[in-house]
Amino acid sequence: MGLSWQQGPLSAGAIGHFLTPEPVPERLLFAERLRRRMRVRFNNTWIADSESVVLLHEPGRYPVAYFPREDVDGEALVESGRVTHHKDLGDTAWYTVRAGDRGTERAAWEFTALPGHAADLQGRIAFAWRAMDAFYEEDERVLGHAADPYHRIDLRDTSRTLEVRLDGTVVARSEHPVVLYESGFAPRWYVPRADIDETVLRPVEGRTFCPYKGLCDYYDIGDAHRAAWSYPDAYREVDRISGLVSFEPDKVEVRLDGRRLDLEQGQIVVPHGIDRGLEADEAESH
Repeated sequence: MGLSWQQGPLSAGAIGHFLTPEPVPERLLFAERLRRRMRVRFNNTWIADSESVVLLHEPGRYPVAYFPREDVDGEALVESGRVTHHKDLGDTAWYTVRAGDRGTERAAWEFTALPGHAADLQGRIAFAWRAMDAFYEEDERVLGHAADPYHRIDLRDTSRTLEVRLDGTVVARSEHPVVLYESGFAPRWYVPRADIDETVLRPVEGRTFCPYKGLCDYYDIGDAHRAAWSYPDAYREVDRISGLVSFEPDKVEVRLDGRRLDLEQGQIVVPHGIDRGLEADEAESH
């Protein structure tokens, strides 16, 4: 499962615990060789291309890819003079990334005073995900953040009854929802549109991008903002949820076989690096 984010074993909101006689440290960082080819594109230029990426799992953050310096175009990195301090990994030097006539400040970083136990990250460069034009694994673009190799999604049909209400009014009722089990998340229940009163769904601006499911649309329901979401064209691995709608149980009343569902804690993670945002047409070009 996802190691360090949502409710994974290395996250602050872990739902399980290690069976050890002594308490484990409050923060555990985990680094490993990715064993996938990863590339970075900036201003129509490939600035990094490596089969030796190390993925860092840090509590409460998405995984971050670190490229060996020898696999990064040296001319793309311009020292900025800016140094910050990481609480676990020491001094962090920041770079402006430049290619052709374009440059972006604080778009890459390197740990320059690593403790001995973190030598796996020595001489490695990380790029702020959304400061770059795109990241790829082989020839396929990865959206949102680095894909966690421990992340898994399973879809299951069910005959349980899911009902959604707002202020006593039935918004949806289905006897054949699809349940999505995703590493680090509580189960998410997706409802066919035929079982929804679509007149109450008001599309809102602002989409999100998931490296595992694709491009996500959101809906207001009455005064409940972004209370429902849908992947109109989910990736082929999870295409059973394409067009189906899921509802946020802290914003509308969601009942499963009569039992009201509550939003579980630990569902928020912090992106690493600056965020330029992505446009919908970029995601659709995946």
